[in-house]
Amino acid sequence: MVERAQGPSRRRVPVLRRFVACPELARTVQRCLRVHAAPGPQPLVLECAPGPGVLTRTLLNSGARVVALESDQAFLPDLQSLEKSLGGQLKVVYGDFFRLDPLVTGPVKPPTVCSEKLFESVGVAAVPWRADVPVKIFGIIPQKKERNMLWRLIFALYECSSIYRYGRMELNMFISEKEYKILTAKPGEKRIYQALTVLWQVGCEIQLLHMALPNDHLCLVRLTPRKDLFTGSMKNTNSATFVFLVKQCLAKPSSRIIDKLNSWSLYDACKLLRELEIPEDAETVSLYPEDYMRLFDALQNSNVFTESWFHDEVLQSVRNINF
Repeated sequence: MVERAQGPSRRRVPVLRRFVACPELARTVQRCLRVHAAPGPQPLVLECAPGPGVLTRTLLNSGARVVALESDQAFLPDLQSLEKSLGGQLKVVYGDFFRLDPLVTGPVKPPTVCSEKLFESVGVAAVPWRADVPVKIFGIIPQKKERNMLWRLIFALYECSSIYRYGRMELNMFISEKEYKILTAKPGEKRIYQALTVLWQVGCEIQLLHMALPNDHLCLVRLTPRKDLFTGSMKNTNSATFVFLVKQCLAKPSSRIIDKLNSWSLYDACKLLRELEIPEDAETVSLYPEDYMRLFDALQNSNVFTESWFHDEVLQSVRNINF
């Protein structure tokens, strides 16, 4: 793993970014992505910020079709030269995955990029949610953008927007060990069991693929959206309500679930918890992700989600997440 200064920021301080520069690490990532030379259609890999292209070449040699999304113009000539030498196996795009789909109207200026135009340009069409993974995405989330990106990605997943308009995109991302521990935390771990924990565990299968050198403290994690996420009462049209529910309950981890339900003026909250076999004095941090799903299912049949004030709070919560 190598860090490189990528030009000055608005404050004239160089922005550091990481990319794979070690051939051994590149081979490890290639194996983790499960791409290898084989007959038949080859998997499409969207590589974010390939830099000098060490991983790019390893993926190409394994038989993968690669879309290299690079935001540093210093790296583009070599990548474009490699693109021209291949018969369509590599597509190089000037853009930044971590500035994908900004909340603005009208055309955007590169390296900002819109997922619709990106996927259209590389021939990726939308597939049903329960279909196989259409694209494997690899990247190293910039440290300063980690929490922001994890929120934006999980919200996009639940509403099937941005990259998830095209199906169950498989994310293979290097994230900090700190954020990995949050995503995989267990109920009761008050310092790290958060709303983000529940939402990612409900929405995705989370698998640790590789840990980088100890000094980097980075974890390569696969986040695969669950096929059955939208087979029950959860729909992309009401998923913002689930996100709001989880965020509200875990805003204060030590609060009791019964108190939270009563604050929503839920009729006979005690009966509801008994039916769900959740203790009335249970703290919100002690509930499992599946408990929140069962609670969501039950509340769908109550009058809480139909109240106008509740919808107003959900909309405000959405605005705060999708920045």
